Formats: sequence, C-alpha cells, structure tokens
Amino acid sequence: MRLPRSRRGRVILGAGLGLVLLVGLLAFGGWYKLFRDVDEDFADVSEQFAYGSIGSEGSEGLPYEVWRVLPEVFPEHLPGPGGYRSLGMFQEKGRDTPVGFTKKTVGFPRTAFNCAACHSATFRTDREGARKLVLTAPATTFDPQGYVRFLIAAGKDKRFTADNILKAIERHTKLSWIDRQLYRYVIIPRTRDGLETQAKRFAWTNVRPDWGKGRIDPFNPVKFHQLKFKPEEDKTIGNSDMMPLWNMAPKEGFGLHWDGLDDSLTEVVLTGAIGDGASSVTGEPTDKLPVADLKRIEDYIKQVKAPKYPFSVNRRLAARGETVFADKCASCHEFGGARTGKVIPLAEVKTDRRRLDHWTKEAAEKYNDYANGYDFDFKRFRKTDGYVAVAMDGLWMRAPYLHNGSVPSLEDLLKPASRRPKLFYRGYDVVHPRKLGFISQGPSARREGFRFDTSEDGNSNQGHEGAAYGTTLPEADKRALVEYLKTR
Repeated sequence: MRLPRSRRGRVILGAGLGLVLLVGLLAFGGWYKLFRDVDEDFADVSEQFAYGSIGSEGSEGLPYEVWRVLPEVFPEHLPGPGGYRSLGMFQEKGRDTPVGFTKKTVGFPRTAFNCAACHSATFRTDREGARKLVLTAPATTFDPQGYVRFLIAAGKDKRFTADNILKAIERHTKLSWIDRQLYRYVIIPRTRDGLETQAKRFAWTNVRPDWGKGRIDPFNPVKFHQLKFKPEEDKTIGNSDMMPLWNMAPKEGFGLHWDGLDDSLTEVVLTGAIGDGASSVTGEPTDKLPVADLKRIEDYIKQVKAPKYPFSVNRRLAARGETVFADKCASCHEFGGARTGKVIPLAEVKTDRRRLDHWTKEAAEKYNDYANGYDFDFKRFRKTDGYVAVAMDGLWMRAPYLHNGSVPSLEDLLKPASRRPKLFYRGYDVVHPRKLGFISQGPSARREGFRFDTSEDGNSNQGHEGAAYGTTLPEADKRALVEYLKTR
C-alpha cells in the first residue's frame, strides 16, 4: 500500500534530517576528540614559562600518551637508563612532563617543546647534591638533537605498532572504547607517519657535526623548513650554545642572538616560538600563534634576575678583580659599556666563524617577509659581520664560553687559545668551585657529559685572546678577575 504523498514526504524529510544530524554529530565528535583546543590558565607566569604552550602542539606535538611510553617500549634507542632524563631533561616532582615540555589538549593530550626546553638549567654544588632548577638559564644538560634522534629511531622501529603502543599506554591509562579505536586507527599511525616525516626533515643533521648537550643549531631548521632553503645546497653549520633569557629589560636595544641578527625582543620571542614548531605543518605562518601568551613570556624575561653564585666569594680578591674588570672588560661587557650589546667584527674577535656564516642576508630578507599578512610582523632581521659583546650577568651559569661553547671555564678562556682544553665534556651540571664553569673532566663528566672536540667544524676555541681580552694579564690579576666575575 502506498503512503500518501504528504506522509511520504515527511518520512523522506525526517530521514534526511536524521542523516544530517548524524553527520553533524560525527563531525562534532571528530572535532572534539581530535582537534578541540582547550585554553590553558597559568596564574604564575614562571609556571607558564616552564610548562605553557607556545602554539606548537597542533603541528609539531606528539600524543602525550604515546610520548610517555616511548622510553619504556624503546629504551635501547636512548643514551642510557632513566628514560627522558638520560637526554638531560629535568622533571619536577608531581609533574607529567619535564621542564620545557607542555601537556595541552588539542583534541587529545599532546606534548611539545616550549622556550624552557632550551632556556632552563639545573646545577649542583657537588656530585651527590640535589639539582637546583634555574628558569631562563641556558640549558646545560639537555640534548635536543639526541631527543629528535630518539623519536626518529622509535618511529622507524618495527615494534612501533598500535598493539605494542596501546599495550604500554594501558599500563598507565585506562582508555575508553572510542579512544582506544582512535589511538589504534588514527593517532598511533599518524604519529608514526609524523616521525617518518621528521626523519626526512632532519636528515641534514646526519652530515654535520653533532650539537651535543646544551647546544643547538638555531636557524638551519628554520631555513630548511619555514624558509624553504635546500640543505643539499646550503652546507652551513650553526652549532652554538644556548643563551640566557634573564635581565632582558636592561638589554633593550642590544643585538640579540650570538650574532646580533635582530634587536627586537618581541620579534625574537615570536620567531623563537615559530622555530620551536608554532607554525602549520607546511612551515607556513599560523594565525594560531598565541601572541598574547608570548607577550606575557616576554614581560617575564624582562624582569627575572640572574641567579646568584652558589659558593662563597673572597671579597678582598674580588675587589681587586673589579678594578681589572673596569680596565680590561667593562667597555664590552658592562651594562652601559661603549660596546656592550653591539656586534664586534669577526676580524677583531677572531672566534669560530661557522655560526656567523650560517645566517645569510637572503635568510634575513626571507624572515622579514615571512609573516606578511598576519597580525604579527618581522622587520628587524639583518646580516652582521661579527658576534655580540654580551653583558656578563649570571656569568657563572653560562659556561662553557664563547658563542659555540668551546671553552669550559673562564679560567681557561683567560689562557691563550693554544693552552685551552682541546677535548672536554660538557653537559655535567656540577659547578667547579674555582674555575667559574662546570666540571668538564673526570669519570662523572665523561659518564654524564658530551665529548666536545675543538677540532671539529664549528667547534674551534680560537680567538678572544691578546692584551685586549685579558689573556696576557699576570696570573694574580686573572685569579682576581675570575673571583670578581663570580659576583656578577
């Protein structure tokens, strides 16, 4: 029997509406489970600096539940026992992630770098002592290249399967049936694909000297990903030490980064976030860059102070050293000095040129054009001809010295280059009580540190020597100068 036309129409209309509703619910469910972006709320800005998002979870983040179990499933791809701690990370009690790593919900919990990964550090006053965390310090123990290589090795491992990863996840977290299916058929396969892509993106690092603990190539990743340079054509090496982010307010107008390639702190903070992954998966800018949150971080690093030296200081000797400093060092390294914060030509300072050469005029021009059409903009990138004469605040926690971290202590830096250590270990966080630097020799330093060879490309410890740089001072004056610089 045929339904009346009006009734049949209502049935068809109802079915159509039901289908639309079903599709809408499925779309909403997919968005909610995979892409919903949950805002963070950190009352304490130092906590935001340590754990807050810089906008990279959507494009560069890893599923937190997967990331957490990778050291359990693939421990042989780490440099030693202890999980992520073996890569020099520091995890505070009660925290889900180490300092410098986020946990943010974008559909599901994800983790990614933030500024503190490279700009926080620990120190100890003796081997058995507790590690003390200093936010905004240059990282000394973290091995970012080792971290990337671990993730790549895990992603290539044949055991990286949904069955194995889910089994490890459920030792920690009880997933719902829906979440289990999402992890099995979407999240874990996409993670493996992402790690395969990352392996291709970072293949260029395999034919250049290793960064090692406390160092990074800061701009080649940006050049090769965001700015579309070709690594097979650009063979430059940018390996350099991390820099501190404290006391940034009195450094207004200083050249920033080791070569002074920009003098706008706002631009450096924004591009630092982009360099750490706050861009689309294609490397293009993103309108999701959390500009307001990054402004809060900028205001924080303007006012945070450098840490105090942890040992006692010989005040009488330091007073003599202050006179030496005023005579030999202040014009380049004292706040208000005629050359402090300015670029000193390479022809004068004569340190390793690799870091300088890897930032080119073309790269500066491309980065200035990078954010055209967005709410944020870059205008201050430039090419320079040397390295910045940095202020010496918190000097004791900035070792090793020179832009590439090639001299382990200030005592060594005051020697002629021919007498500086050619091999040492960096990444051991025990402070040397005399030399102004971290302990860089001996069994513990070898076990925990990275073997640094000054003969490798980009690792030269030459330069910064002669009468103008204190290497010809009498030994008594050198000892006094080192003692004074402990008070900075």
